[in-house]
Amino acid sequence: MAAQLILFLHLIIGAYCHASTLERRNDHYVKLPVVHSTNKKVFSDFGDKRAITTVPLANRSDVAYYAQLDIGTPAQQVFVQLDTGSFELWVNPDCSDLQGSADVRFCRAVGHYEPSSSSSATQVAGTKTLRYGIGSAQIQYVKDDIGLTGTNSKLKGVQFGVAIDTVDEFAGILGIGHGLNVTIRYKNFIDELEAQGVTETKAFSLALGSKDEQEGVVIFGGLDTGKFTGTLQTLPIIPAQESPDGVPRYWVNMTSLSLTPPSGQTKQYENTTMTVFLDSGATLTLLPTQLANSIAADFGADATDSNGFYPVDCSLNDLQGSLDFAFDGVTIKVPYNELVRELQTGFGTQCFLGISPSDDFLLLGDTMLRSAYAVFDQTNNAIHLAQYVNCGTNEMEITPQTNMTAIKGDCPAPATKNAASTSGVPTATGGSGGAKTTATGSSATSGAGGSTAADSSSHQKHIEWWIGLTVAMFWAYLAM
Repeated sequence: MAAQLILFLHLIIGAYCHASTLERRNDHYVKLPVVHSTNKKVFSDFGDKRAITTVPLANRSDVAYYAQLDIGTPAQQVFVQLDTGSFELWVNPDCSDLQGSADVRFCRAVGHYEPSSSSSATQVAGTKTLRYGIGSAQIQYVKDDIGLTGTNSKLKGVQFGVAIDTVDEFAGILGIGHGLNVTIRYKNFIDELEAQGVTETKAFSLALGSKDEQEGVVIFGGLDTGKFTGTLQTLPIIPAQESPDGVPRYWVNMTSLSLTPPSGQTKQYENTTMTVFLDSGATLTLLPTQLANSIAADFGADATDSNGFYPVDCSLNDLQGSLDFAFDGVTIKVPYNELVRELQTGFGTQCFLGISPSDDFLLLGDTMLRSAYAVFDQTNNAIHLAQYVNCGTNEMEITPQTNMTAIKGDCPAPATKNAASTSGVPTATGGSGGAKTTATGSSATSGAGGSTAADSSSHQKHIEWWIGLTVAMFWAYLAM
């Protein structure tokens, strides 16, 4: 009887191990959920109407996208803002510096890292002040292990900053721009992913998701053909010495900008061939003042308010139409409702256009990037771009041999309702988008790895088969 029991336990352990192995990946990519701060499934409701009205719109803590990291040993969970416009990782903002109570509560909710509580932490000599469009952080460098939440991947001895003091910052920042020997003298997060073999290339894909979805995904070393339509178009990253500010960023050439109103009669804006950079850390899209004023006028805004923003009618969210950003080989159609930002105040809902005038700095922020699927490829100095549509999940690894221009999205082109969301304007202009589908297709090229929806279903069936076998053996044992 004892021998039979031992045999039975061996069978159970073997079945379990086999099923677990089926779920294990050997691919060189990892993905992290990217969530908007208004996503109540992740962040509790930190806002209150009175607090919202006390802080300028640009400083609000409901305007960014976050990823979770597990830092140290044992792991300490911290949310950081995902920022393609900067280069370094830092944590621990000073929450007491903030004015609005909603910002303070959110700042405390993102988590705090304590180096003294981590057995793997070491301090690195040197401090630095990081300055952003809004706010700054004075940091002390440390090295510690960083786990990627939801994966088995762990980076060893990563250098990053712990804030000593901050101004107008309500969360730490994960800068995923260029790193070692380009902007800084140590390996940043993207560098470490490749150096420690987690990815094979310094490339990552970003889908922020729509306003309605409130979440997206970043895949380091991979991409998801279930998140775009059409073929990825390759845009060269403009070298720093040829860029507007001389800084290595994700600068690309935009060829034109136009408006497709509900009537369908496209309006082409003049003098819109320009150099812009893709910045997930910026809520708004910054365009030249004359151009921004022209677009705002088409959305019914006469001028900016005291904070420099264009107030618009909230009914724009109900209209079809799009603002169309054209690049070489691809046009990203941004539906009206993705361009309109809603703000809940003590006086009701107020809406603002997600574009701001700027003659110093031109960038495409979240109000544009939500409608785009972008692969940021430092290895090949390129951005690979397509229209965002969410029709499922079909992941693949990016290797040095991957032909990015041959990769086609699984999703159909957007229909009259946008893939990212709906939109509109109460003037003669309006927006359209694409209907979200649920079908999942296959990539035009087979990556060196990547779990497709079919793969996941197959894994599940195998696990269910082994569990069924185990149950059958259990009843057989009882019958002995």
